[in-house]
Amino acid sequence: MRHRLTITSLGHEGDGVAEDGGAKVFVPFALPGEVVEADVAGERGHLVKILERSPDRTEPPCRHFGTCGGCTLQHLAEAPYRAFKRDLVQRAFEQRGIAVEVEPLLAIGPHSRRRAVFTVEKEGDTTRLGFNRRESHDLLAIEECPLLVPAIETRLGRLSQLAGLVIGRGKRARMTVTATDTGLDVAIDGAATPGRALYDILGRHVAEGWLARLTVEGTEVATSRQPELRLGDTVLYPAAGGFLQATAASEQALADLVDAGIGKAGPRSAPVVDLFAGIGTFSLRLARRFPVLAVEGDAALLKALDRSMRFSKGIRTITMRRRDLFLNPMAPPELKPFKAVVFDPPRAGAKAQSEMLAKSTVQRIVGVSCNAATLARDARILIDGGYRLTRVTPVDQFLWSSHVEVVAAFEKG
Repeated sequence: MRHRLTITSLGHEGDGVAEDGGAKVFVPFALPGEVVEADVAGERGHLVKILERSPDRTEPPCRHFGTCGGCTLQHLAEAPYRAFKRDLVQRAFEQRGIAVEVEPLLAIGPHSRRRAVFTVEKEGDTTRLGFNRRESHDLLAIEECPLLVPAIETRLGRLSQLAGLVIGRGKRARMTVTATDTGLDVAIDGAATPGRALYDILGRHVAEGWLARLTVEGTEVATSRQPELRLGDTVLYPAAGGFLQATAASEQALADLVDAGIGKAGPRSAPVVDLFAGIGTFSLRLARRFPVLAVEGDAALLKALDRSMRFSKGIRTITMRRRDLFLNPMAPPELKPFKAVVFDPPRAGAKAQSEMLAKSTVQRIVGVSCNAATLARDARILIDGGYRLTRVTPVDQFLWSSHVEVVAAFEKG
């Protein structure tokens, strides 16, 4: 049924919020202050027409905006967009009863996303690469994307051709592409493992120079150069298809905030523990000043960290330990030797580990999360255990979406 609605705010997913007959209605792509016509079904509204336009509305930079299932906020001007992201974090902490002044959003610009996960499908002899359409599993083929670094965006056609060689007709697959300093690192899942004849064809693509490594169904098919992410004298070696901070700029911002939260190193520095360490994004940087214990549950990520450790210069000792911190968090006696703790868990957060940290005597803790709600929950646990929250900083790693990366720093007492 079509309704005339006045948008009063933005919901936590970036949808415009209106009241209709005493009930909330969420209208994607509508902005506060606008009067719109929308087809309403339950609590969802489909924007039909803008009757009164918000001064905060701006022209989206991508022609696929509104159709692609990725970005949700390209139509919002920069200042209110930044305020919205900061307020997401502020509200998450306030809902846990935590009084803190969240710092302004650290902005990350377009054409900065170095890791992207595409859907690819093959119909007959035609291969299409792109993202899912909004609220659908249908594929939207793309030829450009203002989020992506040029090394990926300019090769979307080549990536589609590459996928077409290993995907069967009528099949779908997932392609993870990472832009590294030595070329693109491509991992395809959902395709058949290539036969010997196809290995030669795929190898020629790698030999062209733009492709550093190709992995299909977990098997390394061809490598021209080991994918590397250089950080001065240290080098990160990403795991094929594995987790990596989405942009280099946001990774550096997060690392700087972690570094500040841990504080200065003394002449005989106590070690630091990096929980949910991944491929060593923080471990390698911290090891320039401290001995580090890196704890991670994924063997492939630890293998990548081991290689990084062996080929990096100017770092102190990094000890690696494989451990499922969800099932087996580090206990207070284990944490006692450490000067500080860094934890960067998946979106679910680190509830069990936070409960152990809250009982520990570690002087400084820094939490990093892509989910403000679970970080606020974990912060509440730490505060109730005697920690003081000293700083909360949002980083706009996920541009034009309703997601935001957050760093929170804590001190004992």
